[in-house]
Amino acid sequence: MRATAKILDIPIYTTTQNAARLGATVSELSSLLPTSTESAAATIEVDKTAFSMLVPDLTTQLARQKGRLSVIIVGIETHICVTQTALDLLAQGHRVYVLQDGVSSCNEGERPVALARLAREGCVVTTSESLLFEILGDANNPRFKAISGLVKETKDDTRLAVDTFCKL
Repeated sequence: MRATAKILDIPIYTTTQNAARLGATVSELSSLLPTSTESAAATIEVDKTAFSMLVPDLTTQLARQKGRLSVIIVGIETHICVTQTALDLLAQGHRVYVLQDGVSSCNEGERPVALARLAREGCVVTTSESLLFEILGDANNPRFKAISGLVKETKDDTRLAVDTFCKL
């Protein structure tokens, strides 16, 4: 995540669901987030109680981007927070990508129902590797070599995520 955001200069917005009661972002994830010293695409963290990420602090950040955004969503509770965030982003006219190998649920059966609904509603449901190469568009892209190296470096983790989260 850190390397990808840095290479592609993609900002990362994270939210915690009521951190005072449920805890902060786990260290396994927070350690992967870029810092402002590593990238212009710094991580912005927001605590919330709403299920959608589009709380006022984050909405203000997105409004600064101006125009239609392409937003990539990863997260937990696909059928709750991911779904409500994606639907809110679609309602605002943004293009929404939900990474099937980057979302989960405490109830395994909820994921495919939520992902199918999100696809019907207009989200692009895809995988992380597929989206990376879609963003690049061409092997002549100056960032191709760095992304290709990152894909090779993380291929085992990616394979495990796809095998775990992308079952039919």
